[in-house]
Amino acid sequence: MAIKYAHTNLIAVDWRKLAQFYIDVFACKPQYPERDLCGEWVDKLTNIDDVSIRGIHLSLPGYEDGPTLEIFEYDPMISKTSFKINEQGLGHIAFHVDDVEEVIEKLIERGGKLVGEIIRQDYEGIGTLCAVYAQDPEGNFIEIQHWSK
Repeated sequence: MAIKYAHTNLIAVDWRKLAQFYIDVFACKPQYPERDLCGEWVDKLTNIDDVSIRGIHLSLPGYEDGPTLEIFEYDPMISKTSFKINEQGLGHIAFHVDDVEEVIEKLIERGGKLVGEIIRQDYEGIGTLCAVYAQDPEGNFIEIQHWSK
């Protein structure tokens, strides 16, 4: 049996705005066509009556034909009231970058925010990690990291 990782899904309040954030800050690229999903098959798949899903897949930096970041907006949707870094479930997505500080500037300029402080930690036999947790404009957690030897 072959198994291959396909995508990670983020549910957005405004899928276009959130997709643009990931395009601008992390150099993700749209993979068309945009999705506009509805009908009995989607109702059965989601177990939600009369659901409509719109969004797009974004190719991740470093992968032309690899896993994607799927950003979808549901109608109807249930909004979260709070975001905690240690909540059960998927916690964050991570991007390895050349310059953590440069990416943080872009992230903040485009509506993101930091969760904690930038850390630098030496790991014997692995290298030095420079990292910070942040949130996108809708509250989803992102780890921005750089490993050096």
